[in-house]
Amino acid sequence: MKLLSVNVSLPKEVPYNGKTMRTGIFKEPVQGRVMLRELNLDGDGQADLVGHGGIYKAVHTYTIENYDYWKRELKRDDFTYGQFGENFTVEGMLEDKVHVGDVFRIGTALVEVTQPRVPCFKLAMKMEMPAFLKLFMSSERVGFYFRVLEEGQVGAGDVLKRVKVGPEQMTVREMFHLLYFAKEKREGARKALRIPAMSPGWRGSFEEIVGKAPKGSAEGVDCCSGR
Repeated sequence: MKLLSVNVSLPKEVPYNGKTMRTGIFKEPVQGRVMLRELNLDGDGQADLVGHGGIYKAVHTYTIENYDYWKRELKRDDFTYGQFGENFTVEGMLEDKVHVGDVFRIGTALVEVTQPRVPCFKLAMKMEMPAFLKLFMSSERVGFYFRVLEEGQVGAGDVLKRVKVGPEQMTVREMFHLLYFAKEKREGARKALRIPAMSPGWRGSFEEIVGKAPKGSAEGVDCCSGR
């Protein structure tokens, strides 16, 4: 598993549907090493701090194998690192190979997988494809978020070494499928709730499924790339 590119962007205003929207989804690769802090990478930021960002979504990660998939599906060859709004473009970290709760050493930082990524309209805007969200969700190739357990420097070329496997060994894909395409499976939700690393928003959604919380009480499963 390898870090191919570190991508950042501060929020900026862009035109969209006749209006001006502020977003940080237009990530660009960084040269050299970058400091990864509790909330984000140096030089990175989120436009909507209510719905996005926070310690459980410090870094959005997407694997290059998914790039190859979308190149084939969309018949496009214009992708560059950061295309899907991710901070880390990696290799060898497909959603069915990474578990929520896995801990990785990367550079001098230590990170933990907290949840799958859920997209919103900003990704479709960036892809210039209004229908892309439906394709993205149904593919279950969504990527995931890291929480920063130890701050440190990271850079392209770093190896991601898995130092701990998440309890329950529930993959990112399994968790995503469970919440969006198999909500009737309460045992799966109970399994997910046994993962301490899972973000509060996802935890609330699974608690609602198993009846531990009243409907609408969850913080919600955050959309977008956290940007």
